Amino acid sequence: MHIVYKSEATRGAHWQRWLAQHAPDIQLHIWPDIGDPEQVELLVAWQPPENLMRTFPNLKALLSVGAGADQFDLTQLPPDLPVVRMIEPGLTQGMVEYVTFAVLGLHRDMPRYFQQQRAEQWQTHPIRTASQRRVGVMGLGELGQACLKQLVSLGFDCAGWSRTPREISGVRCWHGSDQLGDFLAHSDILVCLLPLTDSTRGLLNKQLFTQLPDGAALVQVGRGPQLNEADLLAALASGKLSAAVIDVTDPEPLPAGHPFWQHPAIWLTPHIASATQTDSAVAALLDNLRRYQRGEPMVGLIDRNRGY
Repeated sequence: MHIVYKSEATRGAHWQRWLAQHAPDIQLHIWPDIGDPEQVELLVAWQPPENLMRTFPNLKALLSVGAGADQFDLTQLPPDLPVVRMIEPGLTQGMVEYVTFAVLGLHRDMPRYFQQQRAEQWQTHPIRTASQRRVGVMGLGELGQACLKQLVSLGFDCAGWSRTPREISGVRCWHGSDQLGDFLAHSDILVCLLPLTDSTRGLLNKQLFTQLPDGAALVQVGRGPQLNEADLLAALASGKLSAAVIDVTDPEPLPAGHPFWQHPAIWLTPHIASATQTDSAVAALLDNLRRYQRGEPMVGLIDRNRGY
C-alpha cells in the first residue's frame, strides 16, 4: 500500500522509519516525493494540495494529522471521499493535562495572585473546595470526556454540554440549544472543546457570556474563530468574567500589540494545549491503515453533515 504524508517533515521522516520497521508492506512517501501518484491510496496531511483528485486519481481517503478536520475545506473535496481525524492517546493525554492545569489555576485564583505578585501585594483570598466549583465542558467527544474524567476525580462539580444527548459517569449532561442556558448557568469555569462548525463559529460571545455566573472564567481550547475577542475583553472589563485561559486564536499568531498579549486577566499560550505525539500517533495511524485494509471503518471518520 502506498500513502503520502504532507505535514511537518521531521515527524514524517520518523513515521517513515517506524513504518519501514513495523509495517514494511506500507510505503510512506513524504511530500513532495509522492512516488507513483496512481498508486497512492491514502493522504495523511494537515492541508491537502490543490487539485487533490487530479494529483492522486485513485485516492481512497484523506487523514488529518491532528485531532480536528476543520482545517479542511470540505466543499472542495469529493463528497464521497472519507475524511478521518487523528485519535491517539498522546494527543488526548496532552489535552487532559492542559485543561486540568487551566481549571486548577483558575480555581485557585492564580491569575489574581500573579497580578498581586507584579504589584508587590501580599493578600490572601477565600479558598473554595473543588466540590464547590462548578466546571462545565462544552464538547463531549473523545477529548471532552477524557478531561471530565480527570476533573471528576479531583472532586469538581462537573457538567457537560453537547449537540446530542450523552451520558457520562459523575457528570450532569445537557444537550441542544434549548438546554444551553441551564448548562451555562451551572458553569463557574467554562471549558470550550467544541469543533469548529458553522454553528460554533462566534459562539463564545456576549450573549453566551451573560448566561454564565458573575465572575466566571473561560478556558478556550477549541478553535480560534469560535471566540468573539471584543466581547471577551468587554466581559473581563465589566467583571462578568474574572479571567480567561486562551490557547487558540484567530489569527495565529496574534499580531503585535493585540490586547491579549498584555491583559492581566488572560493567560495566553500558542496553541500548545495538545499536540500529536510522534510514536503514539504513528501507531494509531497504523491501526487505522490495517482497518482500511480489512475493509473496516477507520477510527475518527467524520460525519460530513456535522463537520466533525
